[in-house]
Amino acid sequence: MKFLLVEDNLDLANAVTSRMLMDGHVVDHAEKIEDAKLFSDTGEYDLILLDIMLPDGDGRSFLEHHRAKKRDTPVIVLTARSQVSDRISLLDLGADDYMTKPFDHAELQARVRAVLRRNHGSSQPVISVGDVSFDPVAGQMRVKGTPVKLRNRELRLFELLINAPNQIFSKQKLCDRLFTFDEDVSENAIEVYIGRLRKHLEPSSVTITTHRGLGYKLDPR
Repeated sequence: MKFLLVEDNLDLANAVTSRMLMDGHVVDHAEKIEDAKLFSDTGEYDLILLDIMLPDGDGRSFLEHHRAKKRDTPVIVLTARSQVSDRISLLDLGADDYMTKPFDHAELQARVRAVLRRNHGSSQPVISVGDVSFDPVAGQMRVKGTPVKLRNRELRLFELLINAPNQIFSKQKLCDRLFTFDEDVSENAIEVYIGRLRKHLEPSSVTITTHRGLGYKLDPR
């Protein structure tokens, strides 16, 4: 999944990013509110990790901006403020959860998993197409019930396709969702990952079809 981290402390940002990458997620990092607004206005994210005390203002203004746009992306607030009134105001503004600094990174990972489960509307959000299934929280693909080990990019690409099996994804759209703004990649990289996924899907009743000039779609054979 793709996350937006809004945090001006670079040491903390690097530590959080490393933890999320270990779980196979892609992370864009913004140090200021205005940068965060640009990221969220031009990209799509599955989760936002938001600091409150930022160089150009209070992170609450970003949260208000985000919810005013009618976006339901879950937001976990990272704050040094521990007063009950602060926490209540954050939840009232639309935060899904909060963590008080300093926090344990393992707990943050657990909170992230919990929020993503709630956002999917189920404690076990397994998605199935034909004889292929995917658990987005556990990051597990199964073909005919057998677990398939995927590399991080392959996993996230498959996640996008199986979450919208009737949608055609252009190469540019897939690049935007699989890579951060800082990564310099070509659309040829998508072809490589599509090829790898097709090999994994060969034993199944599902394949990835190419729609010339449009992109790719997950289809039953």
